[in-house]
Amino acid sequence: MAAYGKPPKLTIALRKLYDTGEGKSTCEKEGEGMRFESYGKCFVCGDENPGGLRLRFEIDKDRKTLKTTFVAGEVFQGFDGVVHGGIVSTLLDEAMAKLAYELGYGGVTAVLEIRFRKPAPILTPLFVHGEIVEVRPRLIRAVARMTTEDGTVLATARSTLMRPKED
Repeated sequence: MAAYGKPPKLTIALRKLYDTGEGKSTCEKEGEGMRFESYGKCFVCGDENPGGLRLRFEIDKDRKTLKTTFVAGEVFQGFDGVVHGGIVSTLLDEAMAKLAYELGYGGVTAVLEIRFRKPAPILTPLFVHGEIVEVRPRLIRAVARMTTEDGTVLATARSTLMRPKED
């Protein structure tokens, strides 16, 4: 029993998933490096996650850019009528990490910086754009932004993604 009482049922269910291996990431150690695979149960882009966002992305490999559109329902609000900051952060992080993955760079987010500029409204199309700005042997630098249809910037992000070691 935990120091603060019995864990909630959701925590128990999540632990059970992890213990059976069903909830584990598809990031597997291979020697000194790591290998990353697309994961169908990803919260943002996975087709197999019934509670996920199931977003689709348009990727321009030549320009190293990505874009998607998201309309947040009421379940995603923090304050009344405003998308929760954690959802905004998740979308910006995914734009950068997904782009790195799709361009064949691999990598996982090591540093993530978000600047919230204006409240993101629910029930309104939100446009997310990501771009890779630097690729080095072990790291990738990326930027992302969330805007409204008229181009108003709601949030911006920068990240450093660590790449797996070459074998």
